[in-house]
Amino acid sequence: MKRRQYLKTTAVAAAAAGIAPIVAAGHIAEDPTLRLGGPVFESFNEPGEWIDLLKTLGYRAAHCPVKPGADEKLIRGYKNAAKDNDIVIAEVGTWSNTLSSNPDEAKAAMEKCIAGLELADQIGARCCVNVSGSKNPEYWAGPHMDNLTEETFYEVVEITRKIIDAVKPSRTFFALEAMPWAYPDSTETYLKLLKAIDRKQFGVHLDPVNMITSPRDYYGNGELIKDMFAKLGPHIRSCHAKDITLREDNYIPQLDELRPGLGSLDYSVYLRELNKLDNIPLMMEHLETPGEYKLAADYIRSVGKSLSIII
Repeated sequence: MKRRQYLKTTAVAAAAAGIAPIVAAGHIAEDPTLRLGGPVFESFNEPGEWIDLLKTLGYRAAHCPVKPGADEKLIRGYKNAAKDNDIVIAEVGTWSNTLSSNPDEAKAAMEKCIAGLELADQIGARCCVNVSGSKNPEYWAGPHMDNLTEETFYEVVEITRKIIDAVKPSRTFFALEAMPWAYPDSTETYLKLLKAIDRKQFGVHLDPVNMITSPRDYYGNGELIKDMFAKLGPHIRSCHAKDITLREDNYIPQLDELRPGLGSLDYSVYLRELNKLDNIPLMMEHLETPGEYKLAADYIRSVGKSLSIII
């Protein structure tokens, strides 16, 4: 799809949802390259060592290398090192439950998100990301009958506004990663959140696997991914890479996460759609060892090579 046609398509989708597209986040890539990243297992003590490890792994995207509260000079050092070496800092993760029924836990989660967003803005990360949380008292991000109610939707809206308004970021975005049982749980609820939150610095963190919740979605995930990018493309700030399978020996649908290359996610579609955007990082996650991450990276790069996309 040509650049003008793609931007027109995403603009139409955004207009239909009643939101203004963030054009800067939806630029078409000028060259056929993608930024792949993942965790760094080896320890490092300063920006140069961090850069060397990333280059050894062939990563052009990275998780934030410091934590909130780090010395401003150190933060600046990592920011400059990333810029000088063409590394995109993809995200600051603030995994916590702002919807917790425990007031102390909810307050601590809010504070963590605010501190993470401040750090993301300081270091130039593409986004600060969290899940919206859960009403489940036992599992901080688990399913609960109240997670997808209208009342909870507007609670998520207010919490997200408070986080963004507390920081007023100018260089980054706050984003919510989709979950199968919490907002946003689909492309449509993400569009609804974008409109309701109504903050320029609220962005999309895309993980297609988390929005595959039925056999219909599973077998048609290529078309599902195309729809995600058509409607959410201008707002996407960072993406996750994993895979998914549907058990065939069970009469109740059971979807399991796998290493990229071992499941049925349509990576040809995913990479092709992602490549239409400019400099959006793709971060691998949830694997146990450096060897597993290498296998995942090798698979993703092999799919990219088949599409003439350099990863």
